[in-house]
Amino acid sequence: MSSNVIISNNPLLRGYGLPPFAEITPEQVVPAMNQLLAELDKDLTNLESNVKPTWSGLVEPLETLTERLSWSWGIVNHLMGVKNSPQLREAQETVQPKVVQFSNKLGQSKPIYNAFKALRNSDTWASLESAQQRIVEAAIRDAELSGVGLDGEARERFNQIQMELAELSTKFSNHLLDATKAFKLKLTTKEEVDGLPPSLLSLAAQVARAAGEENATPENGPWIITLDFPSYGPFMQHSTRRDLRETLYKAFISRASSGELDNNPLIERTLVLRQELAELLGFKTFAQLSLASKMAPNVEAVEALLEELRHASYDAAGKELAELKAFAAHKGAKEANDFQHWDISFWAERQREEKFAFTQEELRPYFPLPQVLDGLFGLVKRLFGVTVTPADGQAPVWHEDIRYFQISDETGTPTAYFYLDPYSRPAEKRGGAWMDICINRGKSTENGKTSTRLPVAYLVCNQSPPVDGKPSLMTFYEVETLFHEFGHGLHHMLTKVDYAGAAGINNVEWDAVELPSQFMENWCYDRTTLFGMAKHYETGEPLPEHYYQKLLAAKNYMSGGTMLRQVHFSRLDIELHHRYSPGGNETPKDVRDRIAKTTSVIPPLPEDAFLCAFGHIFEGGYAAGYYSYKWAEVLSADAFAAFEEAGLENEQAIITTGKRYRDTVLALGGSKHPMEVFKSFRGREPSTEPLLKHNGLTAA
Repeated sequence: MSSNVIISNNPLLRGYGLPPFAEITPEQVVPAMNQLLAELDKDLTNLESNVKPTWSGLVEPLETLTERLSWSWGIVNHLMGVKNSPQLREAQETVQPKVVQFSNKLGQSKPIYNAFKALRNSDTWASLESAQQRIVEAAIRDAELSGVGLDGEARERFNQIQMELAELSTKFSNHLLDATKAFKLKLTTKEEVDGLPPSLLSLAAQVARAAGEENATPENGPWIITLDFPSYGPFMQHSTRRDLRETLYKAFISRASSGELDNNPLIERTLVLRQELAELLGFKTFAQLSLASKMAPNVEAVEALLEELRHASYDAAGKELAELKAFAAHKGAKEANDFQHWDISFWAERQREEKFAFTQEELRPYFPLPQVLDGLFGLVKRLFGVTVTPADGQAPVWHEDIRYFQISDETGTPTAYFYLDPYSRPAEKRGGAWMDICINRGKSTENGKTSTRLPVAYLVCNQSPPVDGKPSLMTFYEVETLFHEFGHGLHHMLTKVDYAGAAGINNVEWDAVELPSQFMENWCYDRTTLFGMAKHYETGEPLPEHYYQKLLAAKNYMSGGTMLRQVHFSRLDIELHHRYSPGGNETPKDVRDRIAKTTSVIPPLPEDAFLCAFGHIFEGGYAAGYYSYKWAEVLSADAFAAFEEAGLENEQAIITTGKRYRDTVLALGGSKHPMEVFKSFRGREPSTEPLLKHNGLTAA
């Protein structure tokens, strides 16, 4: 690190306001974070020795401390996602362990924990607002789940388990990555690539060149197919060579299940340690520990929901499979009488093409980004009465393509701001789409004057940039993604809570946080919204009606099988973390085969080692929480149904319902339990009926 970085002027230490992106360089990260963590460590020690069990003596100083950390560290993590470089990566890796250590120290601080409990039991408790009470209760719960109540050997063992679980998760992920990379299917004749689309032939030739086949071309090969999804998925959908589909399928389902990369022992060990961790914290099972901080009240409630969805989708999935076999037979396919796993994608794609006769590519000209944004902003004005206006030039940005916008309420008063980073930049920006927090809403008092800090969001997508003078033309899927992320953004930006710890998405349970985002996706299929934005970028002609009808029809294609597959994963996840006993008479694979009997319409092959690739629960944050996808989808479908019941063409009813949604789901943030928030909007507990209806799985 160069010694001439003057720390006192380090822009990462400003600690408030919009990040000064133009001034930040990777060299500043290590000195800034080292200085900040040293200061915060002193502040924490100081707070521990002088802490008072009151809001101003505990929560406010603690929030000041954590907000400073999240401001500086948040900028580093944001830049890791959108402006990655070897220098930044090295700086982040240098500092990360220290940030984690400090967070653990804070999480296991007994003086802070005891002060929170004393505040909870004090006479002033009743005078706190519900948002304040939720912040205190969450702090007590999180400290307990971080092992604050453990002493001596138990605390040591807890921290050991945490370290080992982190190592196991990294190892699981690396094994899966290496096993996926290790397989290559080399094809050399035209006959072997029959049916493959040009985009896949280009990719396969590029992979071959990278592997040393200098003269490989899309037209003449050789071609290499891998188990990476962009290669594997299209091959299974389009290859007419059934024998090669079988080879590829069997390689895919047995990844990381044997030899040096075998994940089976890691799965066993992870389940053993998670169970021990749960028992150390006083829970019977890891599933109970996981649900302690989620919206679902208990394992029984999760299983009841999954059973309801299973029951609704099982027959539909069976019927879809029977129709697919009949379609294959009608086309004269020999395999129709011996239908196997490796036939499903291929025949589903043929049936889809015949049924709906359109491709994503055909729709792009109707969805230029500027027009889609106009449609999206028009919708939020219609639903929530807020106005979005460009504010470019008012905020420092990390790339010239970044836009900055202001959100104002009915009176024209600014209530929030957001950055939009829409285009893919593979060299420095990670894939996918996300919403992140730049600044939390909150009250601050300086020199006796109280002011409200307005929230600022990052909205990041990865769509095609403008090319050759054309605007960015979006696929319909990209339109849905933008609406989804904007839903998260609205949750963060339209909050009315003035305490950062419960404003917007903060302190909202993990299985409820997708409600506002999934809710917004529904509007992409709403006639008024869609036709308001879908116009050809050159001619201005609206989207032809037949495309709209095909979009609606294709929405629920094979939805029974899709739903059943999610139920299968969710049930398996809960079973392994709640009933399975390591070292008993069943292996995790036996558990999977047993669950599959009622959650799949075509049983897994004997060599199917799906669990060895189930990264969501063995390397990501979804352990005993995979059900969350479906839980939040039930909430979002039911919330949208309130607008359908009011009448999507009835403008006054839409405005009234939109205001109620804004004042509850969006305004209340994490200040109340999500079930209370939902009931205050809907007037009742959620029902699965709208989700099933939207998926075409019930007689509407």
